[in-house]
Amino acid sequence: MTDALSQIEAFFPYRFAVAAERFSRNLMDVYGKSYGLSREEWRLLFLLSQADEIASNELVQRTTLDKVQLSRAAQKLVDKGLITREISPLDRRVKVYKSTQKGRDLFQEIKPQVDARALEILGAMDETSRQSLQDGMNSLLKALNAPERLTEDPGAA
Repeated sequence: MTDALSQIEAFFPYRFAVAAERFSRNLMDVYGKSYGLSREEWRLLFLLSQADEIASNELVQRTTLDKVQLSRAAQKLVDKGLITREISPLDRRVKVYKSTQKGRDLFQEIKPQVDARALEILGAMDETSRQSLQDGMNSLLKALNAPERLTEDPGAA
């Protein structure tokens, strides 16, 4: 059993997923506990703070959320008065999301706190390690977005 455990702990995709999940949960302490937002709601609020409006199909592409998660998070944010959701006049299958002033104000209140928590976590690393992490993430994302990666192997992690 120990050998199998050490194999998974050495498996890069597993280690990467664990690190991402722990980092995300640590940030969630800020917006979740203090403001009652789920991770999905925070991601949606964050993205909408960066644009006047975003269509549902674009949001699905820009997040790790599927259509159901997006719809549920959006409904909660609509109920809280933080965003609006309307049917696109160009394509009735598409919904258009916008942040309300209340949503923008809340985002502006939370964002510095989330940034501070992230810097606190990253501050435990030395400068060389932080820069290496940034460079590695940039390279990994570039490799994953390369045009020659036309097919995905569903069994690859």
